[in-house]
Amino acid sequence: MRIPMLATVCAIGLALAAGNASAESALKVLGQDYGFPHKIDGLPARLSDFKGLQINSFTTSDGVRISYWEAGEGEPLVFVPGWSANGAEYINLMYLLSQHYHVYVMDPRNQGLSQRVEYGGRISRFSMDLKELADHLELKKANYAGWSMGASVLWSYIDLFGTSGIDKAVFVDEPISIYSHLDWSEQERLDAGGTTTSPERMVAGFTGGKPLNALVTDLLPWQRAQLMDSPYYANSASFAQHVIKNDPEAVGRVLFNHIVNDWRDVIQHKIDVPVAIFSGEYSNNLPSQRWMHKTLPQSQLFVYSKAEQGDHFLMFKNPVKFTRDLRGFLEN
Repeated sequence: MRIPMLATVCAIGLALAAGNASAESALKVLGQDYGFPHKIDGLPARLSDFKGLQINSFTTSDGVRISYWEAGEGEPLVFVPGWSANGAEYINLMYLLSQHYHVYVMDPRNQGLSQRVEYGGRISRFSMDLKELADHLELKKANYAGWSMGASVLWSYIDLFGTSGIDKAVFVDEPISIYSHLDWSEQERLDAGGTTTSPERMVAGFTGGKPLNALVTDLLPWQRAQLMDSPYYANSASFAQHVIKNDPEAVGRVLFNHIVNDWRDVIQHKIDVPVAIFSGEYSNNLPSQRWMHKTLPQSQLFVYSKAEQGDHFLMFKNPVKFTRDLRGFLEN
């Protein structure tokens, strides 16, 4: 799960034209430059330093405008953000990876700069949106990387459409079933990654500010999200807060459905492409990621140490290592 970020500006999504949009620079779409709070060698000091970054959009078959961030040339690499997340948070990863790949980051419906609608709040519809993005981009085959709920979207995509359009897949620290069934043994819960027996209370806590405790859900991601102990993470988080306005009610529409899905059958029977799995010592999801690695014969498991920022946000807190590890997997 991703921790929702507070917004500070008006709905920038209005700047995007409805329907299919031609290529637009990020500066033009956002209508402003942005200076990152920490100067980091090898990364842009301002948004305008990221030449070639675009924010584009297309319209789905059910009439929803989906925005996507785009940069670079070469082999396509598509990122699917987690719950309530968006392309702005990928600014460092996009800059580093766009030097080697044609990178896309989709803003899922009701998230980021994509349109807010009252329908389609299901993981299956999110995976259809991903399929329609690939069709819009005319991607016959691409590498796909899903973080948090984005991994669930990829599992649903594979369940519905197979792997013919996927070269390699990357899953970053997502429980295979957030909902822990009452008849599970403790080992089954650990293997699946179950963290709650009350989806309703979990949704109320995430979207309505209701009290949360360790009996409702895993609190470690919440705690780790607040730690701005990485300048990379501080930069991307502050940029996302500045340019994105999240609507808790809108992002909450998919959350219950996300929580109650169990993807173990997909992992056991439907994934036949090389897979990279990322987790860390600060993540309570690690046992389920080890189960997935054991189950998938064509998989590699990357476990980041505490010193390497090995938590739910490892790819944002340590983007240099993540980029290096990801490239090693994709190019091997």
